[in-house]
Amino acid sequence: MKCKARRGRALFAIAVCLIASAIALAALPALPARPALSVPPSPSPQKPKRHLFEPQDLGLLDAPDRELWQKPDQIMDSLHIAEGSIVADLGAGGGWFTIRLARRVGPNGVVYAEDIQPEMIEAVGRRVQREGLQNVRTVLGTATNPRLPPGVDAVLIVDTYHEMDDPVMVLRNAARSLQPQGRIGIVGFTAGGGGPGPAPDERVPPETMIKAAESAGLELMSHEAVPPFQFLLVFGRSTSHQSAGMQPAATSSFSASATMKGVKPTASAPATPRDQTTESHATPPAKTTASPHAIAITEVR
Repeated sequence: MKCKARRGRALFAIAVCLIASAIALAALPALPARPALSVPPSPSPQKPKRHLFEPQDLGLLDAPDRELWQKPDQIMDSLHIAEGSIVADLGAGGGWFTIRLARRVGPNGVVYAEDIQPEMIEAVGRRVQREGLQNVRTVLGTATNPRLPPGVDAVLIVDTYHEMDDPVMVLRNAARSLQPQGRIGIVGFTAGGGGPGPAPDERVPPETMIKAAESAGLELMSHEAVPPFQFLLVFGRSTSHQSAGMQPAATSSFSASATMKGVKPTASAPATPRDQTTESHATPPAKTTASPHAIAITEVR
């Protein structure tokens, strides 16, 4: 009996202790809530900048077979580039196409060789000097504005569209320099990776170019193959943009027969050579080895 009494008192004491401990714990202040971990917002994806052609690789653009697959005469004919025309070579690089344009337009024409890399501008100046050409003006443009003067008959973009970060803005600014009947030609490499040119994943399909040109206020005039590796898209100012008062002030120098397919147009040259009227609108470059006549326009403001 005594053992049972002791055991009962022990159990009662234990119960009292547990109840007291529970009451004490309930009286303690609540622990502060654990702060939530702050997750930094993920950065918004940025459009990667396209890779520009390196000036030290210009020798690759002068391959001996380029004349065969580039077909410069076909491209210039499609743009109605003739004696006396005023044309622009956007992304001129080392001037391979520039000098062919200069020979086509002759002494009464003008070629604006535009690039956004000063090293390319200097390379064009040296080439122009070697060729003894007096009708080439170099223009240092920006990534979105080629800074061309008004009154241009044709703008040519050869194998450089894929390097543009904002092609719509480039085309829109180029279109502002056009004569009412002026044209913009874009030459690109066909898909498949055949031949020279950029890597297959860098080649832009013609449908993408057409969409960008339409956003820039241009309309497609022709789409032709330049076999074996390339294609040519020719654009003009859309009728809606011209009727909205966006026509340049100058008038076209093309004759009526120039619109006949397959016939080289004859341009009407002014009494005074055009290179004398454009030279006063620019500042000569600070550093160059070319003659003043060859690079009279380094930056058009």
